Amino acid sequence: MSMDLAVVDYGSYKTRPSALLNSVFMTTVNAAAKTLVAVASNAKAADQQSEKWRPADHMRFMLMLMTWLAVWVLRVLMDHCPFATGSSYSLDGTSSSLDLMTLPSSSTGTSCFDLVLHDDSSIQAPSARALGRALTHILVLLNEIPASSRKYQFALGMADKIVDENTRCGHLEMLQVNRAALASAFARTSGLLYSSLKRPRMSEDSGTWPSRILRSLPLGSFVVSSLKGLGTFFPWVGSATSLLQNKRQVAVRVHEESVNDLAAEKHAQELLWITSKMVECGAVDEALVQWSLSSGLASISLSSYPRVQGFIVKITAILFAELNRVKHEVPRQVKFNILVIWLPLLCYADNGLSYPVLTGYEKAEMEKTMNELISTLPTIDQEVILANWLQDFTTTSSDWPNLHRSYDLWTHSTREFISGDAHEGGQLCVF
Repeated sequence: MSMDLAVVDYGSYKTRPSALLNSVFMTTVNAAAKTLVAVASNAKAADQQSEKWRPADHMRFMLMLMTWLAVWVLRVLMDHCPFATGSSYSLDGTSSSLDLMTLPSSSTGTSCFDLVLHDDSSIQAPSARALGRALTHILVLLNEIPASSRKYQFALGMADKIVDENTRCGHLEMLQVNRAALASAFARTSGLLYSSLKRPRMSEDSGTWPSRILRSLPLGSFVVSSLKGLGTFFPWVGSATSLLQNKRQVAVRVHEESVNDLAAEKHAQELLWITSKMVECGAVDEALVQWSLSSGLASISLSSYPRVQGFIVKITAILFAELNRVKHEVPRQVKFNILVIWLPLLCYADNGLSYPVLTGYEKAEMEKTMNELISTLPTIDQEVILANWLQDFTTTSSDWPNLHRSYDLWTHSTREFISGDAHEGGQLCVF
């Protein structure tokens, strides 16, 4: 619904004084009231004492009259002068200051109000960046929402739907949206997983609640240290105190470890989902680079909760398969880092004692994949990888992964290389 500004009766609007002039007016009124009270008090005292006004009394009376005159002048200005009002319109309905606020017209004669109300071309069209921000926002919320909440599956379904629809669209910008959002989510989730796997350290001052109360009192530290000293002469004091303290520490540690294990399992499961989506979108190269730099996560996962280890093993298996698929396009350092960093976890992890992590077929495929990856690396890299694998493999009870085939090929190729050099050296000696 359009509105014509010319037909609106702005004379019906009441004027409102400006803030500055209103403040000046109220200050002057207060000053005039004070002078009136002072003059009245002096006049009353002079009348009671039958004294004449002194020159100071006359000056005070003239100052009062001038102040009240100023009040009257300010009131007239506020009522009748247009510049003294906060509105742009005067009482007679004319727009006195509208000329100063008139917006410039366009070259075609169309006013700026028409451009704002009717020109749809000025509205910015939807872009892929907005969709990327939305997907990134959902993935961030996914990390923050507890897994036990019913809204968790709702957020997961929304993220899954957006990623799948962008993939089915096949547009280059939509694929780039998936790539950027999932790469950011992979880095953030792996960082959260690493943080949740860190075990909190118990503070040295985590005593029992009586000792903490005593410490808060004056000379409380002295009293607590004295009670500890009594443990030397009265063993039952020290044993009771240490027993209560040990029970509390064990309870706190068990609670913190259970909370951390649940958080780590949640983040590991989310990381597995993100990895699968990156494979579907063809954006796994970002995950490969980040996984090759996650030495801290690989190290701390060796002592993590078995279910967390299971998810990490699945992620590693997926990335190994994708690495083997694009092995000729991936830099040598990335392949070397992934094999060196994550092979110990495959050897030491709990591979299916409580529940199956990888099936027998998947394990066989993984061994085949790792053998092919190792064969694409230089012999010096193969030596480092296979030496570390042999040490881990022989010190664990697990029989997987068995890379003896790669080890035999490496020794055979090294032997052939040495024999070839010796043969060439002999020929050179003959000539």
